[in-house]
Amino acid sequence: MIELETAGLNRFALAVTPGVCVGPPDFQFLFGGAGLAAAVAALEAVTGRPTVWAAAQYLSYARPPSVLDLDVVVPVAGKHSSQARVTGHVEDTEILTVNAALGSRPQALVAGWAAMPAAPPPDECEELTQGWSRTDDDIRGRIDLRVASPRDPAPAGRSLLWARRLDGGAIDRVTLAVFADFLPSGISAALGRRAGGNSLDNTIRYVRVVPTEWVLLDTQIDAVADGFGHGRMYLFAQDGTLMASASQSLIVRLPES
Repeated sequence: MIELETAGLNRFALAVTPGVCVGPPDFQFLFGGAGLAAAVAALEAVTGRPTVWAAAQYLSYARPPSVLDLDVVVPVAGKHSSQARVTGHVEDTEILTVNAALGSRPQALVAGWAAMPAAPPPDECEELTQGWSRTDDDIRGRIDLRVASPRDPAPAGRSLLWARRLDGGAIDRVTLAVFADFLPSGISAALGRRAGGNSLDNTIRYVRVVPTEWVLLDTQIDAVADGFGHGRMYLFAQDGTLMASASQSLIVRLPES
């Protein structure tokens, strides 16, 4: 889903094509989740360690056709964990900055308390159609989203979506970073009206990635005020395993009346 090329020592390049973008045909831009996912892939390639958490700050737009260069710096590399940073830029324009921790520790303890909510199976759910079309020449046409909860409006600002890759690729940390940036779709569900948004940031925290075809995106919009929205998401495998959690703030945009 995210294809990087090596462009130098600790530098990688992502071609900004419609396949990693969103937006109308005349104003497409890099999907924030694709940028975060590319940074996760670059970080893991440099450190050789799995990502524990990664936080992206979105600064500007990268539009096709262009190339996003990703420069990785690892200020701290310990016995079991690394602290690292990625700067993504198109020529001299900085597009995003990602800070992260990576690693694993030799510990057998596994515990969890976030419970997967009840949801109908994906094949019993309708495809998400609002702002979505598989014929779109963008990243949305590469992901199957199914509505698993009421959305007009979503009770208490909480909505559920099933997500899977249409290319049949495995669900990994890079894919989960892409899925996590569908959190803004919860704004429409929470308000019960057409709405959108541009992410200001996105933080993903990985727990345990297991084999699964579908991922349940459990989104909670906490509040909307002063033109901004704030929310969080749990990402569950079909067997109920919590694979990651995410949170972000975004600019809320309403269609002109």
